[in-house]
Amino acid sequence: MDVLDHHNVTVLLLSLGLLLAAARLLGELARSVNLPAVLGEILAGILAGPTVLGAVAPAIHAFLFPCVGGCALAFDGLTTLAIVLFLLVAGMEVNLSAVWRQGKTALWVGLAGMALPFALGFAAAWWLPQLMGHQAGAPRLAFALFMATALSISALPIIAKILMDLNIYRSDLGVTVVAAAVLNDLLGWLVFAVILGLLGAGGGLPVGYTIGLTLLFTLMMLTLFPWAIHRALPWIQAHTSWPGGVLGFALSLCLLAAAFTEWIGIHAIFGSFLAGVALGHSSHLRERTRTTIEQFVSFIFAPLFFASIGLKVNFLDHFNPLLTLTVLVLALCGKILGSTLGGRGAGLPWRDALGIGFGMSAQGTMGIILGVLALQYGLISQTVFVSLVIMALVTSLLSGPAMQAVLRLKKARRFVDYLAPSGFVLRLKAADRWQLIEEFAQLAAPLAGCAVTEIAALVRQREQVMATGIGKGLAVPHARLEGLAEPLVLVGLAPLGIDFDAPDDLPAMLIFFILTPQDDSGIQLEILADIAGTFKSRPMRESCLQVSSYTEFLALVRSGQAH
Repeated sequence: MDVLDHHNVTVLLLSLGLLLAAARLLGELARSVNLPAVLGEILAGILAGPTVLGAVAPAIHAFLFPCVGGCALAFDGLTTLAIVLFLLVAGMEVNLSAVWRQGKTALWVGLAGMALPFALGFAAAWWLPQLMGHQAGAPRLAFALFMATALSISALPIIAKILMDLNIYRSDLGVTVVAAAVLNDLLGWLVFAVILGLLGAGGGLPVGYTIGLTLLFTLMMLTLFPWAIHRALPWIQAHTSWPGGVLGFALSLCLLAAAFTEWIGIHAIFGSFLAGVALGHSSHLRERTRTTIEQFVSFIFAPLFFASIGLKVNFLDHFNPLLTLTVLVLALCGKILGSTLGGRGAGLPWRDALGIGFGMSAQGTMGIILGVLALQYGLISQTVFVSLVIMALVTSLLSGPAMQAVLRLKKARRFVDYLAPSGFVLRLKAADRWQLIEEFAQLAAPLAGCAVTEIAALVRQREQVMATGIGKGLAVPHARLEGLAEPLVLVGLAPLGIDFDAPDDLPAMLIFFILTPQDDSGIQLEILADIAGTFKSRPMRESCLQVSSYTEFLALVRSGQAH
């Protein structure tokens, strides 16, 4: 029986401990300067890998990270498990309902945002294979399809983080970007599944069987399994301890789905991604549970995987400036132009469409993961891999600042500029969010010059697309109203709290009811960002709950001085 001996166990635990510590430290440093944590995590691997440690102290590098033997095999197994679990979390962020409800806009943006960069990537790799780094022996069709996919897929986890940082994740524009990115991810992984089938990478089944089983599995995970999971979750939550019961169910489903796709010849991460999609579709999966699973994976397993990327190649020796520039230009031009044209085709204003284009351009984690798998199967060289990693990081770094500049989020207007004195409610009567929407609609109707039923219906519809609880006791139910001359903001206090399905599972005590004109989503984004920034501190939120009048509330907000 083969086992890890004393030396292997010691080296494995030491290397994992040092790598995780470095990845977490540099990840937090990256966050502190408003950079994606994945940048710091990959940098930790580059420092510990052949690029730096291997060049400065090769004996120490060889001792900590051996290329062969039981320790190397166990390390590879752990990093495989890490990326399988990370794709579960990425899949849980997919909101299929949002895709369907966004309808034409998400479809236009998603398809155009993938079609143009896919076509550019395929054409470049097929007609100019040497320029794109094609290596002898790699199937030309599979290589061209891979480069097309790598240049057209979006990084949903990175995009979601950027939108959250800009305080527009739950806005109409944010939902459109997320829905289009979901469509990109699903199509991208389907194409990549076909590529792996063409390579015969895994199960040894004929390509036709692999593709057929992949399509059947995808269909079931998007239809039958979400239905079954939605009905199973209440029973699991009622008869098992929290969070162990749901965690155990989620991880078991993830591993079983991953095992199936690996068996049929498609990488395990495709199965875990679809398991996450099916699980995340259920409204019975509370935000608090989602957050628990995300933190469990994102703070332990994800840093290990992304740090391990730096261990795979020497980034200095395999850096090709021309190839990297070519890949970066194709990715940015194709993604931004395609998504922008898709937004215009759906009827969005130029500014919103361009903002969506830059939002969709972030390829971060997904582009890197595709590169890792292609390198593993010998489809690309280490030089192409380095270029893809750099491209993914650069697009992720540019996306947020570009969106901020295009949407002019720095020149935000204050929500108090549109706050109506008669729309301030010291003590809300509603017991739940649906009653609250009706209560606010009654107050807003005479101020907006619209019918109560029209306002209530629009806000309810928006709430069903994505809950507007933003955490820390805040909720921002909102809608865009046709014919409205200028924004209208109403504020209500609910000391007992109202459930808005916030990420931290806390009931909302400060509720902002926001109506904006149909043709100006920029104002909506600014108001949402201002509310999030104004009430980010706990003393300010607690002081607002203690006011006794509209005047006192307004003075507190304008002064920014909590009691």
